[in-house]
Amino acid sequence: MKNVSIVWKGLKKAVVVFVLFLVGYTAMAMVCSVIPVNKSQVKEEQTYSIYLKSNGVHTDLVLPIRTAIKDWSAQIKFEHLPSKDSTHQFIAFGWGDKGFYLDTPEWADLKFSTAFKAAFHLGTSAMHTTFYKQMKEHENCIKVNLSATQYQQLVHYIEDSFQYDATEQPIFIPATTYGQNDSFYEAHRTYNLFYTCNTWANQGLKAAGLKAALWTPSDKGIFYHYRE
Repeated sequence: MKNVSIVWKGLKKAVVVFVLFLVGYTAMAMVCSVIPVNKSQVKEEQTYSIYLKSNGVHTDLVLPIRTAIKDWSAQIKFEHLPSKDSTHQFIAFGWGDKGFYLDTPEWADLKFSTAFKAAFHLGTSAMHTTFYKQMKEHENCIKVNLSATQYQQLVHYIEDSFQYDATEQPIFIPATTYGQNDSFYEAHRTYNLFYTCNTWANQGLKAAGLKAALWTPSDKGIFYHYRE
């Protein structure tokens, strides 16, 4: 009975610690998400446009495929798409946990082991790229105008998120895609509760000197600053 009592007390302590962690994490996410960064924008000519696109959970950064600053099709190749369609005009970048991306095409496919590894810094990461022929603004797709300097900084941030082979090409992951116009590549960093797919997108906005949250694990923390 003594051993049972010790185990029971240990379990109760573990539950209390877990609940306190969840409460603290949620409170920190709520507070940090509404604290603005780069709220005052530099007065430069805004000659480029990007889009912030969310599926309700995950945020993509959507850029033109070709500009004077960067032609993404030279590295993110159309031939890697199941459709091989080269008539697209925009490319979306979404960073995330590799296991989650490749093993969870639908929420119903989510396994505990996949979620656990993603949450606790135990997996590897991938970049999901999706091509679009046009972009339409709506509640979960917001157009953002930026200067040439800001655009260049954002491009560098995204470029630095990829892993590259000996020929300086992003490392393509031959995997089942979500549709006919997307592909996966090896990426740097590791997903965890404090650095999520949305944290990556928010960090990109911060790196480019654009409005962003101080820190956010959710898409809502990003969109909050563009819906004010």
